[in-house]
Amino acid sequence: VWLAGNAQAQQPQQQPAAPPPVDFSKVEIKTTDLGDNVYMLEGQGGNITVAVAKDGIIMVDGEYAPLHDKIKAAIATISNQPIKYLINTHFHGDHTGGNGPFAKDGATVVAEVNVKNRLAAGTTDGLTGVKTPPVPADALPAKTYTGAFKIRLNGRVADLKHIANAHTDGDTYVWFKTANVLSTGDTFTNGRYPNIDFANGGNIKGMIAATDLYLKFVNDKTRIVPGHGPIADKAALAGYRTMLTTARDRMAKLVKDGKSEDDVVAAKPFADLDAKW
Repeated sequence: VWLAGNAQAQQPQQQPAAPPPVDFSKVEIKTTDLGDNVYMLEGQGGNITVAVAKDGIIMVDGEYAPLHDKIKAAIATISNQPIKYLINTHFHGDHTGGNGPFAKDGATVVAEVNVKNRLAAGTTDGLTGVKTPPVPADALPAKTYTGAFKIRLNGRVADLKHIANAHTDGDTYVWFKTANVLSTGDTFTNGRYPNIDFANGGNIKGMIAATDLYLKFVNDKTRIVPGHGPIADKAALAGYRTMLTTARDRMAKLVKDGKSEDDVVAAKPFADLDAKW
């Protein structure tokens, strides 16, 4: 009881101020050509991957609903094919907000089954306690999978695989093998620390396992679309993995040594990593 009360007493000074709401009217969509008719789109929220086939488009992540028209306009400058599939890499709103409007346009929203469950039930942020209500039925993935799934269009295959308990409990990575493009969702954020959603199935072990898996099949020419941050290569991914394992090992030692949370914060165990990440 004392602990809980004490934690509450300290809460106000520890809570960072809420960021100002995003003015979506000011957001611009930046498009980067990754070769072989695959593109990365950056707006507000998670990065988007657009893979053009001869008979349609496969899109990975859809950012926020208010950006739908801008995203659609950016894609129209790349191709006039219809968006046939929208893949959700996980349930967070900065990646799934576009589900409803893109589904209305005719896209089939695809995700690992836990994404649908989380979106349908509503979620709570383990750090802030902020509750996200359930999404409307039309914003839920229409197609769910477990384990692995392939999407085939004419001249294009997307390999979807589930990474267990990494950023969340519903992470999907998408591998466009012939284009040599990997979309990781938030299992990899380039140049920044990950946000691990521990309250919704996320775990540092799964994050490290994801990077280990990616490093096995990417090569020096692979273009990696991270959940956030600039386009990456294998070297950037390897650096991220080193940071994750270093942070995990240092924290594990402090825990093993019986340090309290306050001790750990005061020790600044990641000070040397902070400059880069």
